[in-house]
Amino acid sequence: MRPKPPITLDAAQLAELVEEHVAKLASTLRPDYLAALEASLATEESERGVEVLEQLLANAALAATEGLPLCQDTGSVWVCVEASGAVNLTADLFSQVDAAVARASKAAGMRRSMVRDALLERVNTQDNTPAFCELLLKRGSESAASAGMPAITSGDTPAPSPVNTAAAIPAATLHIMLKGGGSDNASALALLPPGVGVAGMLDFVEEAVAAKGANACPPLVVGVGVGGSFDRVAGLAKHALLRTLGSVHPNAETALLEEQLLTRINALGIGPGGLGGSTTALAVHMETAPSHIAALPVAVNIGCTALRSVSIPLF
Repeated sequence: MRPKPPITLDAAQLAELVEEHVAKLASTLRPDYLAALEASLATEESERGVEVLEQLLANAALAATEGLPLCQDTGSVWVCVEASGAVNLTADLFSQVDAAVARASKAAGMRRSMVRDALLERVNTQDNTPAFCELLLKRGSESAASAGMPAITSGDTPAPSPVNTAAAIPAATLHIMLKGGGSDNASALALLPPGVGVAGMLDFVEEAVAAKGANACPPLVVGVGVGGSFDRVAGLAKHALLRTLGSVHPNAETALLEEQLLTRINALGIGPGGLGGSTTALAVHMETAPSHIAALPVAVNIGCTALRSVSIPLF
């Protein structure tokens, strides 16, 4: 049986998907987050917390109905192509993404949130560009789908065709996220001494959320990365936010650590909107990787109450 020919990812088609979904994401809360937010009404112990949750749900409904941005901070645009298997890529794969983001930002009335240079030339680019683009090449066994992280679509938008239904794992997935500055500002990274072990990792994550979680518009989704290197661990934490809320990590020990962290974080009492309560986070998702024997890198990336992302199987 001959192997299937490689799939070629087209920059123009990629840009079309980005333009379509950026505009929708600005006004559409991720369905799994919305469901978890609704479910939290039954468990929230604070009367004020319940009131905040109801306001957040009303805001989400109004944004979706009117096509208005969920939050004044429409965020930076992160575009990631995760590829495994036989996929042909061109060097200019993301060449048309910025133009697509600019068009979508204008059409959706999104706030202009990007400056040309973070330090020396903080001049607004006026169109929400550049997008942060990433290409992630993975072994098939490492893909999001195989790790129990099903793709998410925003609203009722179906996944684009063609989809390779014969394969258990898509050869390529397009991830798009609108990431607010407030939630990113609540992130943290540390290169811990390995001797602190699991207890030290748990303490660091809890302390990071305790220090800045109230400023990140809770209820939160807490992405945790453990392992890799200085530059890799932050990416692990960000990718963890893509996982569907309610999904269970395929590694039982990691799943238990996620549960422990969620319990500890909700015991902080930060609550919805940072105004007190038992619902500080709806989920903790962790991604792990190998590391050097002298290292224990840990990163925390916060997803706020306007969790806006979509994962689209391409082939």
